[in-house]
Amino acid sequence: MRPPSGRRFTDIKQTLRDRDLHTVCEEANCPNMGECWSGRDGPGTATFMLMGDRCSRGCNFCDVQTGGMEPLDPDEPANVAAAVAEIGLDYVVLTSVDRDDLPDQGASHFAQTIREIKQRDPSILVEVLIPDFQGDEEAVRKLSLIHISD
Repeated sequence: MRPPSGRRFTDIKQTLRDRDLHTVCEEANCPNMGECWSGRDGPGTATFMLMGDRCSRGCNFCDVQTGGMEPLDPDEPANVAAAVAEIGLDYVVLTSVDRDDLPDQGASHFAQTIREIKQRDPSILVEVLIPDFQGDEEAVRKLSLIHISD
C-alpha cells in the first residue's frame, strides 16, 4: 500500500494541525488513512480522537500515550465542527482517549462536540465510539438523549 499523499491529504492534515486536533487515523498510523481522507468516491471521512492524545489508562493492546493528563481544550468541540465543515465531510466518527480523571469521563465534551457539528450542518452523520465511562450510566445518558433534547 502506498503512503498517503496528494493535495487533499495535505490540506486535511494542515487543517487538523491548525486546530490542534487529533485523529485515530494518525495516532494508529492507519493504513487506510489516505483512502478515507482522499474522498475518492465522495467527501471522505475521518475519525477524530477527542479529549487530547493521552489516555488515563495503559492498556497493553493500545498504542496511545498514557499519563500526563492535560485539561480539556474548551475550544475542541467548535474546532472539530469547523474542521468537519472546512474539510467537507458528510460523515464523521468521534472517539476518544479514556479520561477517568474527569467527573463525567468526558461525556459532556462528547455531547458538546456533537452539538457543534450538528449546529453547523444537521445533515452530517455522526458516529460515536465511546469509552466505557467506567460504567457511569448518567454519562451514557448524556449522549443517548442528545438528539431528543436538542
